[in-house]
Amino acid sequence: MRHDIGCEAELRAAILREAMRWVGTPYRHQASRRGVGCDCLGLLRGVWREVYGCEPEDPGRYSADWAEASREERLLAAARRHCAEKETGARRPGDLVLFRWRGGLPAKHVGILSGEDAFVHAYEGGAVTVSALVPQWRRRIAGVFAFPLPVTVQSGK
Repeated sequence: MRHDIGCEAELRAAILREAMRWVGTPYRHQASRRGVGCDCLGLLRGVWREVYGCEPEDPGRYSADWAEASREERLLAAARRHCAEKETGARRPGDLVLFRWRGGLPAKHVGILSGEDAFVHAYEGGAVTVSALVPQWRRRIAGVFAFPLPVTVQSGK
């Protein structure tokens, strides 16, 4: 269901409400169904579908080691295609945050900031959870992005 979004504050609130509804969803590689299962990308896909009505693109199938095997910045490139990149220090609740597991590897993990120092994400071996954005997570940030305003808001319709 697509939300009526009139401004950035409403968009952020809708994203956060939906992300919090996913907390407790079990981790399932490549899944994206609230309450049934999802991985970190599946969480993003499910929140996007609920807020915007459809996904911006189909990510296709991917293996658990896709980033290590390909060495391509596929996740970062997709975020740049569909969202507005921000300075890391300008992050706000409702923003998308991408992480690298190790330096030199492509970004492979994604979450949604739920507060100044917390984010919602699907954690392998667990479930969708809210985690503190502690220094160990902060140093792995590969990018921060604002979700786009719906086209009807951007064009003034």
